[in-house]
Amino acid sequence: MTIQMATRDQVLSLLGDGHDYETAAARLGIAPGEAYLIATGRPADGSDSRYFADPGDLPASPQRLVGPVPVNPQRHPTVEAWVRDRARRELSR
Repeated sequence: MTIQMATRDQVLSLLGDGHDYETAAARLGIAPGEAYLIATGRPADGSDSRYFADPGDLPASPQRLVGPVPVNPQRHPTVEAWVRDRARRELSR
């Protein structure tokens, strides 16, 4: 197994040449979230509290660099079943 390593200078150079994180990462053989971390010093998943406290000129959602778009479903069968069961228990008191 070969581990690809990239430096901050390499990532910033590609970004300066007009690449986005996805294409810069592809050129360097690393993940887009890793390129973001190397360039900014902040994790793309938003787990760094500084990201939330002072976003500055950061992209609106770097989360897209580390995985699929987050889903916030309005309905889910498991949740609906739990709510029905909970309502039944409340009514039987």
